[in-house]
Amino acid sequence: MHTIVHRLKQWLVPGLLGAAFTTAALVSTAASAQTQIKLAYALSQQSHYGAAGEAFARTLEEGSGGKFTVQQFPNSALGGEREVIEGLQLGTIDAAVLSTGATMNFVPSAAVFDVPFLLRDLEHARKVLDSEIGENMLAEFSKRGLIALAWGEQGFRHLTNNVREVATPADAAGLKIRTTENQLHIQAFREIGILPTPMAWPEVTTALQQGTIDGQENPLSVIVSAKLSQLQKYLSLTGHVYAPAVIIVSPSVYEGLSDEDKALFQQAGKAAGQAMRAYVSEVEASGLEQLKQEGMIVTEVDRAAFAKAVEPAYADYNKRFGADLIEKIRSTQ
Repeated sequence: MHTIVHRLKQWLVPGLLGAAFTTAALVSTAASAQTQIKLAYALSQQSHYGAAGEAFARTLEEGSGGKFTVQQFPNSALGGEREVIEGLQLGTIDAAVLSTGATMNFVPSAAVFDVPFLLRDLEHARKVLDSEIGENMLAEFSKRGLIALAWGEQGFRHLTNNVREVATPADAAGLKIRTTENQLHIQAFREIGILPTPMAWPEVTTALQQGTIDGQENPLSVIVSAKLSQLQKYLSLTGHVYAPAVIIVSPSVYEGLSDEDKALFQQAGKAAGQAMRAYVSEVEASGLEQLKQEGMIVTEVDRAAFAKAVEPAYADYNKRFGADLIEKIRSTQ
């Protein structure tokens, strides 16, 4: 009997230990197979950037069965957009939702969508970005150490200030307005007579509070989500430029993926872009009324007069991007 028990122990214990080691190995492999993606963006989770972040995370996590998880870093938690782009190139940041105002210094040709008064309305802008023109521009990012998954959207930019109502270019003359580090916008504002003041977004609130600048310009999606009605009295519906956004992933993440996972990241990028568009459409419908209720004085402007004031800058825009491309964008139906 003792011999039988001894033999059972010899057989069972190694078997149990083997099973235990196998289980531990499986758990360890599952844990190591789970990859956390750090996603950065400039605004709050209650913004159109946050809507993109949620859609990106949900698509990636559900599509991979939990293999990928997404940790969101809103409110410029990982730095301003320039720092985030450098982090993407270095591989210290995995993914981001970015304004094209920041990316134009890295991918100059994609800045063509920022040419003032080139895109007529949201429908026109979306058709252009979804066309071959937009696809070709996404491909340009890979030449600068960035993988652009999809176009997102902020909407058309409008002017706010604390000095006076602005309905014509003459009303805007002399106002000190914060802009992004976007030479196209800066050039256009100078033609209008505005004093453009390039400034990183995290510094804007303090500058407005202290009166260092008179105002700023942003789409309604930003004006509403950033609660600028608490800092600015006048909103002028200039719609002077369309503001795309772009969903980016670091090559250090993307190039190590299987084809199946690359397709999933592409899908997540497109879902993020669509979520931004849905948010912008909603804000365009309801945001103005909300801002009025919050005390802003909203002014319809002579948009044709503003467009005419900017016309001298088009000689440079045509030279920079090519008159053919600008005309192709303008004539897209």
